[in-house]
Amino acid sequence: MSLLRPTAFKRMIFFIIADILLSIFTLYFSYSLRFNFSIPNQFLQTFWLVYLLIIFLKVSIFYMYKIYFSVWRFFGLAEAKRLLVAHLIAYAIFVFIYLIWSKHFQPFPRSVVIIDFFLSLIFLGGLRIIKRVLLESRNNQSIKPTLLIGAGSKSATIIQSALRGEIEYYPEAIISTNDDPMSKNAYISNVKIYPLSQLEELAKNKRFESAIIVEKLTSKDLSKIANRLNSIGIFEIKKVRLLGGQNEKLEDLSIEDLLARHPKDLDSDTIKSFIAGKKVLITGAGGSIGSEISRQCDRYGASSLILVDHSEYNLYQIGEQLPNAKLKLLSITDKSLLRDVFDEEKPEIVIHAAAYKHVPVCEYNPESAVQNNVYGSKVVIDLSIEYGVKKVVIISTDKAVRPTNVMGATKRVVELYAQNVDSKNTDIVAVRFGNVLGSSGSVIPKFKQQIEKGGPVTVTHPEINRYFMLIPEACQLVLQAGAIAKGGELFILDMGEPVKIMDLAKQMIKLYGKEDEIKIEITGLRPGEKLYEELLLNENDKETKYSSIFVARPTKYDITQLIHDIELLLESDDKVEALRKIVPEFNHQGLMAK
Repeated sequence: MSLLRPTAFKRMIFFIIADILLSIFTLYFSYSLRFNFSIPNQFLQTFWLVYLLIIFLKVSIFYMYKIYFSVWRFFGLAEAKRLLVAHLIAYAIFVFIYLIWSKHFQPFPRSVVIIDFFLSLIFLGGLRIIKRVLLESRNNQSIKPTLLIGAGSKSATIIQSALRGEIEYYPEAIISTNDDPMSKNAYISNVKIYPLSQLEELAKNKRFESAIIVEKLTSKDLSKIANRLNSIGIFEIKKVRLLGGQNEKLEDLSIEDLLARHPKDLDSDTIKSFIAGKKVLITGAGGSIGSEISRQCDRYGASSLILVDHSEYNLYQIGEQLPNAKLKLLSITDKSLLRDVFDEEKPEIVIHAAAYKHVPVCEYNPESAVQNNVYGSKVVIDLSIEYGVKKVVIISTDKAVRPTNVMGATKRVVELYAQNVDSKNTDIVAVRFGNVLGSSGSVIPKFKQQIEKGGPVTVTHPEINRYFMLIPEACQLVLQAGAIAKGGELFILDMGEPVKIMDLAKQMIKLYGKEDEIKIEITGLRPGEKLYEELLLNENDKETKYSSIFVARPTKYDITQLIHDIELLLESDDKVEALRKIVPEFNHQGLMAK
């Protein structure tokens, strides 16, 4: 079987032999055409001399132009041009030799050279293109007819990948997203370009099974195109993702792509100057936010990363990604162990992302929520001040605004402590934002799981809405806010417009193409859950030099009294009432609401 396995050498030998045999045919056929298929014998006397010279020139020039090294199932315009140039050179040299030593070729009908040139081009080129023709014919039957969204260089790459059999999609048309008049009736690799306005009409004439988005579009434009594709029956939508360098791959269009908002004022230089060369300690380093912050701090050149988490598995996972990081397996509530870490590592920056964040879990376990979120955060802040950490960045949440649940109230207590504690030489800042797309336990992974299981998709209330942001961008803005902090601020990230969860569920079901199969079930608000999340406490919050970051007006709270109230909270049997004393706006809607 190894004899039948194609190799570059076997391919070269095959085409050389094929060229030799085809050239005999084309030359004899040229003589036949010249003499109306009745060749006088005297003209055949020099036939083999002419043939040997022509075939020698063709094989030599073809070899020099690397025509024998091309993979001919990928035959395209570039290869056709090389073949034409090689023919022109070979026949030009033949004519030159003939003119100098013409007596050796007599008798010879000179028009045969022209006829043979064209016949050779047709037959030798035809042999090389036939594999591509057969491949395209086979692909048309076995792979998915596909619509490309975006007319650019990536479209040509996708088409070539399809022709090589590397992907299971066969592009049949291209849609230009900007309706550029220059692209009207134009083609890319023989695939016609159509304006976006003809999308629905095009779908009626061609049966597309999938679409590939090859152009970088805003989330808003992506959402519009996805809806239009869904409306014409295309539910399998892919996008081209850059892996690094020139490497790309196809992956499913996700709900994250449709909801993502990309802040235009991300300032990498500011973040780098904040992180580069610093010792950074990150609590909750194995969580959704903590792990991304850890990766970014590594990317921005932290001299040392100290990763703290109480979950062995989460810490192991982030450790595998950042092999040079120092892994510390402990709870932030263990002040003695955490003090040892500060004493040994002496961090310059602390990013506090450790918290119990799931509202229902905190409602069922208020003691643990208070112990971890309030006491643990106080331990981190106090040790940071004690050891002279330059800057502490605390991750907060929109649920801290006029909280209705235990989790939100505990985070508000931490914000108050961060703003009012005597921080000495340590700058302490809290950064508040809403939900991040795809974080563990969030609504999007939950909906995905429900859809893949066949439904139903559960929504707690038809009017409930939430803010969303991509994890990497939220984390970059957190670091950016930390960089500009002077101490005592509460920063608020601009999360854009809130998204109605019912619409989110419908869109995700539509993306899976299961509108007729999966139902949405309303289950009722969970304990402590709000219909509408808020990010601001009042309308007087100020803008920073970055449009995506606001700073809230500080809330004054006598620190002696606050420390006393926190001690009472930790000792109290009624955590909700003790939280309400510190956070008067806490309107508890949870399990123990009175």
